[in-house]
Amino acid sequence: MRRLLLEKLLAWKEKADRKPLILQGTRQVGKTTLLEQFGREFYPAIHLINFEKERGLETIFNKSLDPVHLIREFEYFLNRSIDPKHDLLIFDEIQACPLALTSLKYFAEDMPQMSLCAAGSLLGIYLGPVSFPVGKVDLITLCPMTFEEFLMALDEQRILELLRNLKRNDRIPESAHSHIFELLKHYFIVGGLPEVVKIFCEEKKNLHTAFIKVREKQSAILDTYMADIAKHSGKVNAMHIARILQAIPAQMAQSQDSAASKFKFKGVVPGIDRYSRLVNAIDWLEAARLIIKVPIINSGNLPFSAYATEGTFKLYLFDIGMLGAMSNLSPQAILQYDYGSYKGYFAENYVAQTFLAHGHRHLYCWQEKLAEVEFLDEEEGLPVPIEVKSGWVTHAKSAKIFADKYRAPYRVNFSAKPLAVNHELHSYPLYLADWYPLQKK
Repeated sequence: MRRLLLEKLLAWKEKADRKPLILQGTRQVGKTTLLEQFGREFYPAIHLINFEKERGLETIFNKSLDPVHLIREFEYFLNRSIDPKHDLLIFDEIQACPLALTSLKYFAEDMPQMSLCAAGSLLGIYLGPVSFPVGKVDLITLCPMTFEEFLMALDEQRILELLRNLKRNDRIPESAHSHIFELLKHYFIVGGLPEVVKIFCEEKKNLHTAFIKVREKQSAILDTYMADIAKHSGKVNAMHIARILQAIPAQMAQSQDSAASKFKFKGVVPGIDRYSRLVNAIDWLEAARLIIKVPIINSGNLPFSAYATEGTFKLYLFDIGMLGAMSNLSPQAILQYDYGSYKGYFAENYVAQTFLAHGHRHLYCWQEKLAEVEFLDEEEGLPVPIEVKSGWVTHAKSAKIFADKYRAPYRVNFSAKPLAVNHELHSYPLYLADWYPLQKK
């Protein structure tokens, strides 16, 4: 399955001032697979060192962090030569060997010609007992597969060509619109974890069987996340972390208006009802990229960050498929919905993770009195309100209130409606989150 991030890796390879690369991301998003694919396509040889599998390799870093010494040791271990000028060296599961992380600094300084990539989940990298080589590494983040990559895996070439060439004033044929929404429902069930997508692609001729196997795999992956929490949480109480993670889909499902609401601390952990006592656990989950934290602000003035308060935010899961699995929402329940009748929190979670995958590093939600806008964007120094609606009911009163008060150039609405763009309102079908904002003619 092809990942769009491969293009960024190639750009890194061609950089004149290239540094060792750390590919960040949650477990199971396909970091190692992507690096191996990158190596096969663009290098004559790949040399992979897995520090979680080969625990004894830690000892070679105790003697020296000099790259020449390390390359010599790796050659002996792998029983083959390594060409620093042309080959790709991969440090896999680098969180299992903190000194390997430190050594990246010396590769950057003393052997810059070496193409060195490191992969590892954040369930250890940032939280390990070692100083991070700030300024000595390049960072790229791999997120779960987007809806576009899901369509690529399904080999939906005609749909991809249509969506990739779409302009603001184009019209999407009704038959294509319905078909894409059906595929979006499949994506809502499957999500973007490559192993889960692979299972679905292999079994898709029988959807009933495919979705059973998808949920089984998602449950197994959730078990690995819970095991990681217990193993890597350090001083933070693992029970608190696990309870917060489990509370996110539960609180979403209980929302009164079908939209995701502010995260409530009361009842998550017995005896704790305030943010200050759960902040470490929430920070841990965010650093591990298992959750998406969206501050709720009460002003549309820029910069948005100036109006964020520490304990007021929404929490989403990092993957829409895992949201369904953790909500115990059966695939049949999602499939039986008319595509105009989705619960709002599912649509919000999908848009949040899609925006994050496309480089929107900081998401914000706006609330004033009874008005709420799910996300905010910025265009040429002006705020743009983005509302996310689950179905056909798209009365964007809150977005209009925002636009009038803060002089937004236009407002955006994601819903089940077809594409329609005018001066005041850009109405996008939900499945176009990957391509937002569309280019003009």
